[in-house]
Amino acid sequence: METQTKCKVAIIGSGPAGLTAAVYASRATLEPVLIEGMQPGGQLTITNEIDNFPGFPEGVNANQLIQSMRQQAERFGTKILQGSINRTDLSKRPFSLFTGDQEIKAETVIIASGASANWLGIDSETNLKGKGVSACATCDGFFFKNRVVAVVGGGDTAIEEAIFLTRFASKVFLIHRRNALRASKIMQNKIFENQNVEIVWDSVVEEILDVSKDMVTGIRLKNVTTQETSVLLCNGIFLAIGHTPNTDIFKDQLTMDETGYIITKEKSTGTSVPGVFAAGDVQDSTYRQAITAAGTGCMAAIEAERFLESG
Repeated sequence: METQTKCKVAIIGSGPAGLTAAVYASRATLEPVLIEGMQPGGQLTITNEIDNFPGFPEGVNANQLIQSMRQQAERFGTKILQGSINRTDLSKRPFSLFTGDQEIKAETVIIASGASANWLGIDSETNLKGKGVSACATCDGFFFKNRVVAVVGGGDTAIEEAIFLTRFASKVFLIHRRNALRASKIMQNKIFENQNVEIVWDSVVEEILDVSKDMVTGIRLKNVTTQETSVLLCNGIFLAIGHTPNTDIFKDQLTMDETGYIITKEKSTGTSVPGVFAAGDVQDSTYRQAITAAGTGCMAAIEAERFLESG
């Protein structure tokens, strides 16, 4: 039998954006309901240490940071529900969100369901995530000072990450499966001029070494032209093969770009549906940082409060 929960604000997602929105909404006595999603804490929890979140001069464990945000939101009255939203109806207010056998009726909705990094899909990658395998150079690059790293990808993001990593790493290899980059001409010029980056053409990653040592020691590559395999020694590998926003359940209900990111109004987190707001990586394909996600979570909660006050 389906149960029903009614609330003024429903928040979808429990990463920095969702939890910050919950803190602000609950402090405004809106008694928000937050639905955790399949990955409580979001993408942040696949990183071990966070060194660039303000207020932690010695860095902070990712799970500890999320847990602190969660406790803060609960202290002010946020109700946190386990599970994932699998269907939504945003055609009328109150909006309807469905998770399993429960329906949530909400006067406003804050979508903070994030985006998922695209991974290679090999076992060794899964086993070594957070142990030298990363999908965010700006998050984890600092930990590879004077070490050798590899970046996988051939677009603008891959080149940006490779160039960023040269600030820390002694050597950066860019692994690309084709014989030409997909990146813009200006970005290609930057990478070709950078002497600390070496491009490995026509190659794909078959295995990340070494699971038995619980750390990255290298990668086994396969040349797609010659079919030959080789081992490239490195201390870290960064995947830059794109992100996929978690927006499938909102298709045909909200305006999105061609990739699936929710489009928000200028200087706002408001979406194409009044009363529905989007915060964090679900609407941000550019920065994708914990601190920027938290900032838009704050914005969304303030806008939801003002929307409710306006009647």
